[in-house]
Amino acid sequence: MDGETARIRAADQQLLDAMWDFAAPEVSEERFRDASDDDSFDAHHRAVMATQLARALGLQSKFEEADAVLDALEQTGAEPAAGAHSAPASETAPGDEPAAEPAEPAVSAAPEGEPDDAAARERDAGEVRARIELERGRILVTRGAPADGVAHFTRAVREAATADVPFVVLDALHMLALADRGHEREWAEEGLALIDRSTDRRLKRWGVALHNNLGWTLHESGDAAGALEQFEAALSFANEHGSAEQRHVARWAVGRCLRTLGRDDEALAIQRELAEQRPDDQFVQDEIAALTGTEPQAGE
Repeated sequence: MDGETARIRAADQQLLDAMWDFAAPEVSEERFRDASDDDSFDAHHRAVMATQLARALGLQSKFEEADAVLDALEQTGAEPAAGAHSAPASETAPGDEPAAEPAEPAVSAAPEGEPDDAAARERDAGEVRARIELERGRILVTRGAPADGVAHFTRAVREAATADVPFVVLDALHMLALADRGHEREWAEEGLALIDRSTDRRLKRWGVALHNNLGWTLHESGDAAGALEQFEAALSFANEHGSAEQRHVARWAVGRCLRTLGRDDEALAIQRELAEQRPDDQFVQDEIAALTGTEPQAGE
């Protein structure tokens, strides 16, 4: 990906980030519904907005409506214009073509320094295809069928990698690390290897989720020591690249794992610090109660 394309992609993701409110998906639904119909965006950006509309609908368990949005996109918005890569039809019968004249290319090479429009269109179409697969998989996870989402996430990785959209590659890998039982570490490590090769701060933020999710997989399997290593790695990524919310959640996970390991004094110190910052966090209050043997305080 050239520098200008990378800059545009980063700006696009920043816009999506700003429009999302995961605590209120109904608010995000309205934002993305408006944006997907907004003619001030080009067709590609409207299609991307529509995939996020489907995601917001899925988070509200409006599964049929979410699927309908993605179905419509597959029919109209995910593919490049017909014939964009096809050679012009010839009226000459097979075998009658002049041997010395090569066929004209469907799209002439772009002048040096200018974008190849056909390649850009295909890249955009590939991104939309990847996002459609990603959201179809997420809908299945929300419906309680994560195993059925694995094929969609795998296709999302492939399409996004071909379209050179690493953010979507990492999103799909992080979902595979959640949904593909028995292969969680494999997918997480693939994502972390991609992060290691990147200098993009927004991409590196995925290290928080990948380490955190792997930590919970290990914790649930009984490997609390291994889980703690992952939670501490998630906290390191959060401190360096993450948001305030990610730092809070990462510290909570470290404290929770310390309790499993019997290191209650350390765990309690962390949870009490978090309680000072956010006294209304019920997860923190529940941990303090578990560590002190008291009744949890109700969140304000």
